[in-house]
Amino acid sequence: MRRLEGRTAVVTGGGTRGIGRATAARLVAEGAHVFITGRRKTELDEAVEVIGEGVTAVPGDITDPDDLDRLYEAVAARGQGLDVLFANAGTASFATVETLAEEEFDRVFDVNVKGTLRTVQKALPVLNDGASVIINVSTSADRGVAGFGTYAASEAALRAFTRAWAIELKGRGVRVNAISPGPTETSGVTELVGEDNIEAYRAGLVDQVPAGRIGSPDEVAAAVAFLASSDSSFMLGANVYVDGGVNQV
Repeated sequence: MRRLEGRTAVVTGGGTRGIGRATAARLVAEGAHVFITGRRKTELDEAVEVIGEGVTAVPGDITDPDDLDRLYEAVAARGQGLDVLFANAGTASFATVETLAEEEFDRVFDVNVKGTLRTVQKALPVLNDGASVIINVSTSADRGVAGFGTYAASEAALRAFTRAWAIELKGRGVRVNAISPGPTETSGVTELVGEDNIEAYRAGLVDQVPAGRIGSPDEVAAAVAFLASSDSSFMLGANVYVDGGVNQV
């Protein structure tokens, strides 16, 4: 039997060609019905076409409370509550302490911190007892990377939230854990550094990874599926690194 047979899941940022879409596909393969959300309807439609049956797209922005309400109204209308929430949507930018503008700081924290907070808060009324909540926390939260301070700080805040929420929701049997992907091949990386710089950027990343390569979205999705399932039933407040050893050796 598939590990998530009959379960209902939500994946934010589920339309992008990367971790979100790969995870949605993996959870569907494990038997779940998956709701995906994101700002780009064309990418959501493409994800539905690629994944096929078992996925429902609800366009929206996690920084917009009304969009989140529409997402969870769709979940509630299905009548089975929510068993798995993968809070995956996020954003990043490069800026040093000398160049960081207040507007950019606000944008990163509004999406990564406030957006994730609202994503979890608004899920609570439909979240089933015994559900699994997984927060995407970058390995940048554990390392000093020039130009990535604001992004790293936002991810560190999510790690702190993960620990606190794990304690606050354990009375309902809800397990809250985090996952920390290392360098992973996603479309978001290309958008961040630009087409002209992507090959040099990839080469620099590979040099940092003990495993000698960049990870695939499917590898991260496999770890999310583990945290979503009862196979991780004794894990609470944990952070699972899928980083090729970057933060480990």
